[in-house]
Amino acid sequence: MARPVKHSLTLNGHRTSVSLEPEFWHAFREMARRRGVAINALAAEIDTERGTRHGLATAIRLAVLRDLQERLARAQLQSDEDR
Repeated sequence: MARPVKHSLTLNGHRTSVSLEPEFWHAFREMARRRGVAINALAAEIDTERGTRHGLATAIRLAVLRDLQERLARAQLQSDEDR
């Protein structure tokens, strides 16, 4: 995995920087595309949900992981139904 890359985001009118590995940036952008929202809007949603438990970068990584797990579970369910 490559080193983290810093990108600027705007969350509720405030600029912030987030460092994520390129693979996570790609997955995060795809997650926003699938949901039909801008990446800043998705980051703001994740920021609101994280509270104070994690930093924003960690919260984004966890959101990407949950998204992947949910999509895999749906694919598995569909596969089981098709049998």
